[in-house]
Amino acid sequence: MADPWSKKNPFLSMMLSGANAWAGIARGIMSGQAKGQQAAAARQGNKQVADFWTSALTGGTPKRPRTSKKRR
Repeated sequence: MADPWSKKNPFLSMMLSGANAWAGIARGIMSGQAKGQQAAAARQGNKQVADFWTSALTGGTPKRPRTSKKRR
């Protein structure tokens, strides 16, 4: 007698192929979102470092002159 567990099941094969396709799409979307968040964090960190060293080397941001005229 043939073993029923080793028989091919076309319905199960199609179902697993579809599930694998959906999993691949979801994995691609999640990895793309993660890469975008990492890039944004790196840009923000680089900007903070550049701002810190720029202000440290130049003595801070220049102050705006005060105006004595009152607006009505």
